[in-house]
Amino acid sequence: MTASKKIVSGVRTFVADVTEGFFEITHNSFALIGLAVAFVAIALTARPDLRQAGEEQLMDWLRARQVQMLGMPVEPEASERATAANPKDLPKEQAAVAFWLSKKYRVAPEPLSVLVAEAYDIGARTKIDPTLILAIIAIESSFNPFAQSPVGAQGLMQVMTRVHTDKYQSFGGHFAAFDPVSNLRVGVKVLQECIARAGSVEGGLRYYVGAANLPDDGGYAAKVLAEHFRLRQVAGGRAMPTNPPPTLSTEAPAQVIPVVTPPPAPAATDKVALLSDL
Repeated sequence: MTASKKIVSGVRTFVADVTEGFFEITHNSFALIGLAVAFVAIALTARPDLRQAGEEQLMDWLRARQVQMLGMPVEPEASERATAANPKDLPKEQAAVAFWLSKKYRVAPEPLSVLVAEAYDIGARTKIDPTLILAIIAIESSFNPFAQSPVGAQGLMQVMTRVHTDKYQSFGGHFAAFDPVSNLRVGVKVLQECIARAGSVEGGLRYYVGAANLPDDGGYAAKVLAEHFRLRQVAGGRAMPTNPPPTLSTEAPAQVIPVVTPPPAPAATDKVALLSDL
């Protein structure tokens, strides 16, 4: 055998050995990977806590990557916290009330839909007309869930949180005063007790506003009942004017137009649901 043939034969042997070794290593590596995967799968099946921890770490990593890409926190479940629903999903009567209130008080119909539905639901359970509940909210806060009066009445129905703290315990504490649905439920509970104590709706409204022992409630009951009447008409399918309030502006008008300023209401109208023994 010539020298050149020996060299070629040696090269072939070397290549064959390398190829065989590569396949052997690869085969063993795949076997090791398979074993590792099987071991991890068995461990995760036997230890659900490990699987949950791993999933949480993976989700945290993915969210961190999204924050880096978008430049803001990402909360896919944020919409579940929103107090909102499609008004078209409401019964016809409730939808009419929601759209009318939306137009009059310049509040989006989606959150109003939840409040209207809740008012009808809790009204059926407490035997209180839901349009009366909504009328009180309209007069008290104009559907602002974060409203607060000078004396500390808070939320949609302007309940005195510090007086009725116990009523919020079922909703997680006094901060629930700023959750629209929780405030509505507590407010209706207070209203129900006021009506029962007074023996009539009008008398209950005087108790609710803290004017039961005063000669005048500042027109509070009359305003609530007037709005109640309008809402009942809307619920019955009748057209009612909205007359929305004028837009407030921080800029002085170009032309001064004289307006008639109503006299200030007595301080009693700010004392909403002050009865500590309710």
